[in-house]
Amino acid sequence: MNKLKAEVITSAVSFTALPGSFASPYLKPSKPDRMIEEGSKSSKAMVEKRQLFMEMRAQNFDVIRLSTYRTACKLRFVQKRCNLHLVDVWNMIEAFRDNGLSTLDHNAEINVSRLETILSSIFYQLNKRLPTTHQINVDQSIGLLLNFIVATYDSEGHGKLTVFAMKAMLATMCGGKILDKLRYIFSQISDSNGVMIFAKFDQFLREVLKLPTAVFEGPSFGYTEHSVRTCFPQQKKILLNTFLDVLMADPPPQCLVWLPLMHRLANVENVFHPVECSYCQSESMMGFRYRCQQCHGYQLCQSCFWRGHASGPHSNQHQMKEHSSWKSPAKKLSHAISKSLGCMPIGEPPHPVFPEAAERPQDLVHTSTLESPSRLDEEHRLIARYAARLAAEASNSTQCPPTDLSFNFDANKQQRQLIAELENKNREILQEIQRLRLEHEQASQPTPEKAQQNPTLLAELRLLRHRKDELERRMSALQESRRELMVQLEGLMRLLKDEEQKQATQTGGSPHSSPSHSAGCTMPMPIRSTSAGSTPTHTPQDCLAGVGDDVMDAFSQGVPRNLRNDLLVAADSITNTMSSLVKELHSVDDGLEEEEEHMRNGRDKAESE
Repeated sequence: MNKLKAEVITSAVSFTALPGSFASPYLKPSKPDRMIEEGSKSSKAMVEKRQLFMEMRAQNFDVIRLSTYRTACKLRFVQKRCNLHLVDVWNMIEAFRDNGLSTLDHNAEINVSRLETILSSIFYQLNKRLPTTHQINVDQSIGLLLNFIVATYDSEGHGKLTVFAMKAMLATMCGGKILDKLRYIFSQISDSNGVMIFAKFDQFLREVLKLPTAVFEGPSFGYTEHSVRTCFPQQKKILLNTFLDVLMADPPPQCLVWLPLMHRLANVENVFHPVECSYCQSESMMGFRYRCQQCHGYQLCQSCFWRGHASGPHSNQHQMKEHSSWKSPAKKLSHAISKSLGCMPIGEPPHPVFPEAAERPQDLVHTSTLESPSRLDEEHRLIARYAARLAAEASNSTQCPPTDLSFNFDANKQQRQLIAELENKNREILQEIQRLRLEHEQASQPTPEKAQQNPTLLAELRLLRHRKDELERRMSALQESRRELMVQLEGLMRLLKDEEQKQATQTGGSPHSSPSHSAGCTMPMPIRSTSAGSTPTHTPQDCLAGVGDDVMDAFSQGVPRNLRNDLLVAADSITNTMSSLVKELHSVDDGLEEEEEHMRNGRDKAESE
């Protein structure tokens, strides 16, 4: 055991040269000196081995009542204390390649001395990338991380650990996106066809679940024989996308629920919430924010929620929603309006969909296989295949009529321009609505104490507020009309696109067909309504009900005219209507300000008299 501890932290042996002589590097100290030196090394290794755990215990993470947050906080502390959060996963993969680990078998064993060499290259390369003002203590980082790895993966004191264990640990604890980490891990546990090997995934769980055990959370997240089947209970053939779907799901598998939480902790450490905590009365929050789904307006900071604090009618049994960002009321209103008008996607997938074909291993191994004859032959075959494909595409393009290409290009260009203009109009209207609501909130501050001094002014203020309420109801009605018109414009755009595609198909497929016949026929088109949940099907004439005369005239003839100008005219009419409403609201606000000025003048005269 003492030999292992002396091997963990190595230091240079110093010798005292006699006067007039030279200290030889091969000179060995006497036996008593070696015993003293080995004892000092052993004690130093023990101190550094305990240092990380003593500092972690001083953080008092054990007061966190939820084991998931407790485990994630402890591992995040280890990650930052060892400066692993500054090393990206791609830099870690490059370090594996530079140290020759990519060519070794996963079950191959390396000793602690080689592990120390690998960690030294990782942190020295990190200091080269960091600016001079943010340099780290390399020796301290190596010592802390080396002792943590040995305590985690070599608890029995053999002085060795497997290559796969070291890769799994460093790839999990380093910085970077969780998607990149999971893709690298999948490349290590899958075969050449891109299918996951369950035995290797089980080995990965064995190694990665030693991390919670190392921070004394083994009872909650220790490895069991059923861990693999709890992650993939029914699937038999696991590809990359399925692997990412399961591990990045909400919630993820129970044994790995701390892994995405550790990454979310890293993302919210500097997030500010200008909200008061309902328990500790702190005026702002940093990190996570938790809102109760049953108690209205009840919010807790992460410190109070983690410790199980509650006050008033709120209980720890209530469901809480975790928030990792703050949105102002104005942003929430804009987000809701944009979502209701279909100007933004409803939801995004948790990760991009990758091709089902097997990916190349992400070990970046290119130096050892680049000069092989088989690799050169493969490159020649790829070049020949690409050249044949380019030649085939060139021949196909020469056979197509130039008029069709120009027609398709012009049509697509017009459609893109029209969509861009409509989106700009819509964006301007949303900004105007947001500005009006903010001005209304500022201008609607009541002053009953001042108005009660003069009954005439009070009556005028009531009339102005009544006028203001009428304008707000009119604005709501205009917003509803605008919403319906935008839905109809969307249907018209879809009809225009279908007609142009039909014309292009008939022109390219049957050159003897009549263009007037293709332009005159119209098919029923489904129009989506935002006010109702169903999607009824109407004819194009029914879809134009309630739209301006310009759009009606566009479809009154057998052959539609330039629909782009018609739709722009319709969008301009919406903008002009909203502009008139804005002017009326400004006039009401000016009247309110004048009445308040008269009230102040009257009060000043009364006080002076």
